[in-house]
Amino acid sequence: MTTVNSIDRLAQIRARVDAEGRVRVSDLALELDVSEMTIRRDLDTLAEQGLVRRVRGGAMALGPQLFADRFRQQTRAKDRIAAKLAVLVGETGAIGVDASTTLQRLARSIDGARDLTVVTNGPEAFAALQDRPGVTALLTGGQLDRRTGSLVGPLAARAARDVALRRLFVSAAGIDPSGTTETTLEEADVKLALADVSGEIVVAVDHTKLGQRGSARCLPVERIDVLVTDLDPKDRRLDAYRRTLKVV
Repeated sequence: MTTVNSIDRLAQIRARVDAEGRVRVSDLALELDVSEMTIRRDLDTLAEQGLVRRVRGGAMALGPQLFADRFRQQTRAKDRIAAKLAVLVGETGAIGVDASTTLQRLARSIDGARDLTVVTNGPEAFAALQDRPGVTALLTGGQLDRRTGSLVGPLAARAARDVALRRLFVSAAGIDPSGTTETTLEEADVKLALADVSGEIVVAVDHTKLGQRGSARCLPVERIDVLVTDLDPKDRRLDAYRRTLKVV
């Protein structure tokens, strides 16, 4: 069973990996005052969640991950998030969705649209929207980042700024009380371009992204309107965000 202490320890280990790039089992055991066996189990847990890469004697930070790899991670959490997001989509107007696996799940679940335009930089989300009644899907174009499955670059950012969106749905590599971060600068640039033309911004992340930071700064917290997670909105882990954001 996962305890509060183990949850805190996992968060500390994840932060250490992100900050240093690589950690050793022996060093973490000494620093956190637990056995090396406990640290190995913690690293295995983080690896199963897709948050670190296990290597001999420790773990390494992950860089950008392939879409297919990310799609298999935290599937139940992402399904819960997509269900919450579905009620925020609406039937008409224009919305934006990013290239994340969470938002691809939303794209597949859109139902009851009458005249809805969906702009995305995700080829997978674009494909999922093709058979949705009442939906017109627009793909930004740009250069395909094969590491993440996203369309990025100047053309993608320019296309994003040519639309006017009622609401934008985006994920993040990490979020803390200061805002969101991404794994690449290119990914952050396209999301910022979409945010610039959006009336409302909804950030959707599973609970493992809370308190985490990627390498590229993206949306400051004051630009975010709604935070959607797989947690109960009253969960204490959301206290730091509830002060400034609507939490769903």
